[in-house]
Amino acid sequence: MSDKNINDRISAYKAAFASGEIQQTHQRLVGIVQRLRTEFSKIYQGEFSVASVMHGYIDFTYFYLQNDYLKNHKLKFAVVFNHQQAHFELWLLGRTKEVQAHYWDKLKDAPWVDSEAMPDYSIFEVTILANPDFDNMMGLTESVQHAFDALSQEIVNTLKAHESWS
Repeated sequence: MSDKNINDRISAYKAAFASGEIQQTHQRLVGIVQRLRTEFSKIYQGEFSVASVMHGYIDFTYFYLQNDYLKNHKLKFAVVFNHQQAHFELWLLGRTKEVQAHYWDKLKDAPWVDSEAMPDYSIFEVTILANPDFDNMMGLTESVQHAFDALSQEIVNTLKAHESWS
């Protein structure tokens, strides 16, 4: 981030918003995440509860998924659209920072966990769709769902294996 103060940044900020492109694109992307969430609700009915779409500041749009196993362990998944990277991620979150630190420590040898540093908001963040085709909602949904299916099962299996080691 630049050393400029906020007053020095305002002209660039106003210019970025002047065309309306940022607002329109952001609104369309949020709509895509909302449709994805609706599809996940249908696909995973009875398997996961799927929460409403949430908005980070301008940087993340996401929804949570939780089943009984995750709930009992104070965990939940988040399917996250990272606006800066324009891609989808899967996050594993803990109810509190302490829960997150506990599971990060347990899982830091897993291939999808950064063993050097725990993220600020989650136990881990892994890209599940790096180059989404935003004009093909069916293909985007299938790609995110396929990645979620494979990775979420691997994560739960790893969590269960760590339980048996404890």
